[in-house]
Amino acid sequence: MQEVKGSVLKARMAFVEQHAGSDGLRKVLAALADDDRAALKTVVGVGWYPFDLGKRLDDAIVQVLGGGQIEYFERLGASSAATNLTGPHKAYLTPGDPHAFLRYTPKIYDSYYRTGHRVYEKTGEHSALLTTHDAETFSAADCRTVVGWYRKALEMCGCTRVSVVEEECRARGGRVCRYRLSWT
Repeated sequence: MQEVKGSVLKARMAFVEQHAGSDGLRKVLAALADDDRAALKTVVGVGWYPFDLGKRLDDAIVQVLGGGQIEYFERLGASSAATNLTGPHKAYLTPGDPHAFLRYTPKIYDSYYRTGHRVYEKTGEHSALLTTHDAETFSAADCRTVVGWYRKALEMCGCTRVSVVEEECRARGGRVCRYRLSWT
């Protein structure tokens, strides 16, 4: 069973509270089943939790705060990158050398997910390809979070005009989740 790190769930709830206040978080949690609410109250950042719990939280966030728009999760991903890359994952950040940062892609993936793996491929001086393989579960919301996370991370490396395009998505019938990155 695919599991996700508690820090992912905590980051999502912190994002909601930061952008929609404690009332917004209350509304999102109210949209969940009692068991999910109870589980989310006791989340520990270093623990592992069912991916499906995160998916249900994501669905509630999209419906309650995102107006049904999955792109809301790009903002959440950017916020998560800003928090994690100035905190627990600060060592991965390599200002001025985006490819050095992107070489950490497999380790970064392993920090958040228990199954599957993500590979990095340099495709040019200002471009790369990231591909996620063998994840047991997946969601469109989680993929949009990845888009926002890597866009913000590359900006934190000093890149400008960052583009992260999801070319293939398992949640939309693809074999893998593939992201094409470019920057100046």
